[in-house]
Amino acid sequence: MKKKILISLLLVVVLLFSSCFLFPTKSDIVDTAIENGNFTTLVQALTAAGLVETLKGTGPFTVFAPNDAAFAKIDATALADLIADVPALTDVLLFHVVSGKYLAADVVGMTTLTSVEGSDLNITVTGSTVQIENATITSTDIECSNGVIHVIDSVMFPPVVM
Repeated sequence: MKKKILISLLLVVVLLFSSCFLFPTKSDIVDTAIENGNFTTLVQALTAAGLVETLKGTGPFTVFAPNDAAFAKIDATALADLIADVPALTDVLLFHVVSGKYLAADVVGMTTLTSVEGSDLNITVTGSTVQIENATITSTDIECSNGVIHVIDSVMFPPVVM
């Protein structure tokens, strides 16, 4: 009897251990951005605005994530001022987030999405180029445990912050 219990326990441990490798779990949006390595400024801004825990939440969220090159397009002084202005920074960051999970195949069939900030995001498709507001989507469908990330080449600003 003890031998059967021991074998059963061993089998459970082996199955649990192997399932971690056969079926790896996805990271949440924030951890995925950190692991990617191209979103250091975005992660810094999320931290400054106190939005890390929000984007680690259950979601689902769609994030149009400006990479480091997108943030580099902003004058360094203006970017430092924005990061220091937490209410404005929060609005800018939430303008990049949509409630719900929208893959690229969904986005190309839409003309607008409403951001968590509250403003509409205009979507334009021209050939194979998809733009959301003034930003071009450069990479799509980075799936996370709580949503999806689409990489954009510019930081978007909501109407009230511009």
